[in-house]
Amino acid sequence: MNAAAPSIDQLRELTPGVPPFSYLPQTWAWLVLAVLLLLLGCLWGAVHWRRWRRDRYRREALARLDTLAASAGEQRFAALRELPELLKRVALSMPDAPPVASLAGAQWQCFLDQRARQPLPSGFVDTLQMLAYAPDATLRRLDTQHVDALFSASRGWIEGHHVAL
Repeated sequence: MNAAAPSIDQLRELTPGVPPFSYLPQTWAWLVLAVLLLLLGCLWGAVHWRRWRRDRYRREALARLDTLAASAGEQRFAALRELPELLKRVALSMPDAPPVASLAGAQWQCFLDQRARQPLPSGFVDTLQMLAYAPDATLRRLDTQHVDALFSASRGWIEGHHVAL
């Protein structure tokens, strides 16, 4: 009764069996649904990618506004002088390219109000004009709360202005 002990060399790997079911959908309706979902996903991605590319000017303007708002000392006055220019550049960079280069005063305020999501302060454009052309002594007299409110209103307009598609 001396049977030979089985050796590990005698073991063989079992072949995998065929699954008892198919991985393909059982009806054509599931395939149609999968294709429709894939197309909707592609369409959603294309729309958002296009919007993301269209809003590039807005992201760059917000980054520049953050840089201007973070400046201090003598650089703060240069930042205040650049704020009106930044808003005009944003308006000129809008995808529907409105003719804003020659707008000033009440017309500029009207344009900003029409495109704004939230109402801007009543003398916003007058303050922007003062920032652009007033002497440095006038800018030095501005209090910090007023300057912060200007940057906040500018940020609100840049983030939320309406762009026609």
